[in-house]
Amino acid sequence: MRTLGRLVSRHPWAVLLAWLLAAALSLPFAARAPAALTADPAGGLTGSEATRVTDLLRDRFGERDTNTVVLVTRSQPPLGTPQGDATYQRFLDGLEDVPGVTRVTAAQSGGPYRTRSEDGTLALTLAQIPLLDGASDTLRRVRAYTARTESAALDIRVTGGQAIADDFTHFAESDTKRSELVALPLIGALLLVVFGALVATGLPLAVGVLSISVAMAALYGLTHVMDVSTFAQSVITMLGLGAGIDYALLMVNRFREELNKDGGESQTNPTGGSRHNDRSSGDGRATGAVPVGRESEESGRPRTPDPRRAAERTVQTAGRSVAFSGLTVAIAMAGLILPPIAFVRSIGIGGVLAVLLTVLASLTALPALLALLGDRVNHPRFTRLSWAQSGAASGAWTAFARRVTARPWIAVLSSTAFLLLLASPALNIRTGYAGAWGLTPGVESRDTLKDVEALGAGGLLSQFEVILDLKGQRYTPQGRAKFQALVTDLRALPGVKGVLSPFLTPSDLAGTSASSTDQLAALSALTTRSFSRDRTLLRVTVIPDRTLPAREIPAFERQIRGTIEASGYAYLLGGAPVGGEEFSRAITDSLPTVVLAVFAGTFLLLMVAFRSLLIPLKSILMNALTVGAAIGLVTLIVQEGVLAAPLGIPGDVGVLDASLPVLLFAVMFGLSMDYEIFLLSRVQEEYLAGHPNDEAVVLAVGHTARIITSAAIIMFIVFSAFIFGRVVASKSIGLGLAIAVALDATLVRLVLVPAFLKLAGKWNWWLPAWLDKRLPHIRLEH
Repeated sequence: MRTLGRLVSRHPWAVLLAWLLAAALSLPFAARAPAALTADPAGGLTGSEATRVTDLLRDRFGERDTNTVVLVTRSQPPLGTPQGDATYQRFLDGLEDVPGVTRVTAAQSGGPYRTRSEDGTLALTLAQIPLLDGASDTLRRVRAYTARTESAALDIRVTGGQAIADDFTHFAESDTKRSELVALPLIGALLLVVFGALVATGLPLAVGVLSISVAMAALYGLTHVMDVSTFAQSVITMLGLGAGIDYALLMVNRFREELNKDGGESQTNPTGGSRHNDRSSGDGRATGAVPVGRESEESGRPRTPDPRRAAERTVQTAGRSVAFSGLTVAIAMAGLILPPIAFVRSIGIGGVLAVLLTVLASLTALPALLALLGDRVNHPRFTRLSWAQSGAASGAWTAFARRVTARPWIAVLSSTAFLLLLASPALNIRTGYAGAWGLTPGVESRDTLKDVEALGAGGLLSQFEVILDLKGQRYTPQGRAKFQALVTDLRALPGVKGVLSPFLTPSDLAGTSASSTDQLAALSALTTRSFSRDRTLLRVTVIPDRTLPAREIPAFERQIRGTIEASGYAYLLGGAPVGGEEFSRAITDSLPTVVLAVFAGTFLLLMVAFRSLLIPLKSILMNALTVGAAIGLVTLIVQEGVLAAPLGIPGDVGVLDASLPVLLFAVMFGLSMDYEIFLLSRVQEEYLAGHPNDEAVVLAVGHTARIITSAAIIMFIVFSAFIFGRVVASKSIGLGLAIAVALDATLVRLVLVPAFLKLAGKWNWWLPAWLDKRLPHIRLEH
């Protein structure tokens, strides 16, 4: 840190020019990143059963267009009238001409798969588009065509799997932008209260913007080598703003303190006394004796502030804590890289990029700005009240800490019981891919499902694809009875509307107005789709009687599997519902690995920093309590619907997004370590300065609570801004993180931790001698 501090403070213009150049080069790529992200729930889940089914349908059955766009039209006058039929036919003809649309299926008025209302006003049209490459582009062209075609006689709305996924991506991007616009003015106002000066207020925001811009450009580069989750953008914004402002708050405060010392407003100990006796009256943090301006000290004249020297010392002291805190957050985010799921790994990589760039900007660009600004960092002064450095606040928090540590058992037991109570709803957590229900009402792809359901065609969005494997044997007439028996059994299952197979029943044709020729053509198409080209694989499509919510998919899947297994066929089961469930299970199965890896990395890091075995263990357990309480409350609100309406969360979601628990754990566990390190580094400093353990705890709370609470309020604003979006998963992440940071910065960090440290006494700092000799020494200051 000494070398970095010297380099940055002596060459501030070069450092700033490098950052400005990096930001300028990054902006064009950062702007392209959101459009390249994906909301595919099974993204990167290679080798899964659903993926294998999709591959077989493409390679062995010749299915090139299994991606279905569902278009719901309202006709006035209705279908069945000459004008209504003519308008609808023109719509169909134009839809077939849209580039990328390979097949169009018109609405049917009869049979079990009726896609047209009896009065002819409502009709459902299916358009097949590419499954992967070009799917989003084709959908955009379809939507553009419908916008041009809409008229008073024909209203058109679009839904389907691709439409839902693209809406997720679109609204995740717009929600992030809106959250930034909402949060930044509020954060600026709060920073103005904290610093009392306009220039100092702008510096943390500048750090956040720099790190986010470069991180988003790097994320765009990542989209060229793997699927990148749309949630990676939200995580980068949250970490870039939250952590960036957090670190800048610490650095700017320290710089102002160093300027005060240089200017003679606070005296260092010229004899090089202990750190305990070498304190700034500005915010009471230990600063270390630094022999500067000796001639001025000996002559008694006030020294001229040297901003470059102050910036150098800021990097050497507060910068060390920032680097260490950032490393703990990066370790937590790196835990997401462990699961073999590209979709999740992309979020972890994005988080690590955001944290490392935020730390780099805090240790280089920010000190360079401070070195150039000098005392101008305190201008223009809007108020003399600087809350984050207020001596009165310090006195209040010191008194509060004494009250907490006076009755430590009550504090520990009551706080732990309360957090466990909040975490208890998580015992009944249900995870999955919510599909369209993961969007809020008012989004077209979600709202259109009501019309699809009204037609009785909701199951078209929840189809299960069954591939029966004849083990290399060709299908023969002798196998017909067995195949037909399985189809009959599947058709009889509860909740099944129909089964697409070569075996039509009289009800399949009843009520249709199609000619015999058309019926034969339909039967031929069904036969073609049901057999692989070499006739060694059979295909059956099971259509539920409605769009299945995520919570009902496992039971429906089990009954299909049970029926197929009873038939004796070897099989694979796929389709969108199965793909979503496989993704959810993969995420859930990866959680223990992520948790253990993050725990292990954090334990080792804290053990080295604080020369203790108990403190790392305590930190892990208490951070886990915080995350558990946050997930419990999110489960209660999003899954169970308690207080969901006031927060704009629909009450019919029923599940949490599968990635939410692991995301909340990684992000919140890492960020809460910031506060842990701020507090514990001060406790250790006071303890090493000669104070008894109990007094060191009290003094540390008094000196750090101001920064912790002000930083927590800023983070709370950043996270809360995401609650007001259109994507339920993003809303849930913002809600969970806002709850977690509020609990962590108040109940945990200022009540539970001090009380525990009081009870542990000297055991806080116990480390076996043999281990102490082998660990590197790190000194943290802030």
